[in-house]
Amino acid sequence: MYDVEGYVAGRNSLTDLELELLGDVHGQRVLHLQCHFGQDTLSLARLGAEVTGLDISDAALEEARKLAARCGLDARWVLSNVVDHQPALDGTFDLVFSSYGTIGWLPDLAPWAANIRRYLRPGGRFVFVEFHPVLWMFDNDFMHVAYSYFNREVIKEVEEGTYAERTAPIKLPSYSWNHGLGEVLGALQHEGLRVDRFAELDGSPHDCFANTVQGPDGLYRIKGMESKLPMVYGLVATKPEADRP
Repeated sequence: MYDVEGYVAGRNSLTDLELELLGDVHGQRVLHLQCHFGQDTLSLARLGAEVTGLDISDAALEEARKLAARCGLDARWVLSNVVDHQPALDGTFDLVFSSYGTIGWLPDLAPWAANIRRYLRPGGRFVFVEFHPVLWMFDNDFMHVAYSYFNREVIKEVEEGTYAERTAPIKLPSYSWNHGLGEVLGALQHEGLRVDRFAELDGSPHDCFANTVQGPDGLYRIKGMESKLPMVYGLVATKPEADRP
C-alpha cells in the first residue's frame, strides 16, 4: 500500500486535499503529529519545510529514520503520545499538520487540541485532514449502521489483517472512538483557534475500506453508496497573534 520504493524514487505521498490546504510550506517549521513511519513528514521536507515528526511508536520512528536516510532528507523525530504535553515544542512551529486515521485512537480531543495551540507560534496554522466520522458509524462491510456518530462509546472490534494488507496473518482487538465534526471543531475553538477553511469530500484518496470502487477522479467510494456518503474532511485553523497564556 505504501509503495516505499516508489516513494524513495521521488513520489510525494500527500493527497490533493492536503496539498491544497497546506499551500506553500517552503521555509516553514512544521510539526507532523502521529507521523507513523514518516512518508508524509518527509514529503513536507521535499516541499522545502523544516520538519519534525511525532509518534507514540518507537518502531515506527526507527523506520522513519531509515526512510529519511534512504531519501537523503533531514528530519527530527519525537517519541511521544500526541496527548502528552512536550513543553520543549511550545511556540516552535509555523504549522502543525495531521492527517488520515489519527484522532480515532484518542478517547478525548481536549488535550490534543490544547497541545496544538501550545506548539504553534502566534499566527501559526493547523492543517488537518481526516476520514469522515460518518464512515465509522458502519460495520466493516458497510452493510448496516453499527455505532453512534457521537463519541458515546468505545468501538471494540476484532480485526483480521490490516488496512494496509488485508490478508496479513494478524487477528487482534482494536479500540477506537468516533469524533463527530462538532466535537472536533469545538475542541479547536475552545483553545481559541480560528477555523478559516473547512471542506468535505464524497470520496477517499486511500483505498483502505471494504467494498470500494474507484471513480474517474481517482477517489474511492463505497459500492452502492457512491456520492451519497461524506468520506473525508479537511480544515485549516489559525492561532491568534495575541494568544492567551
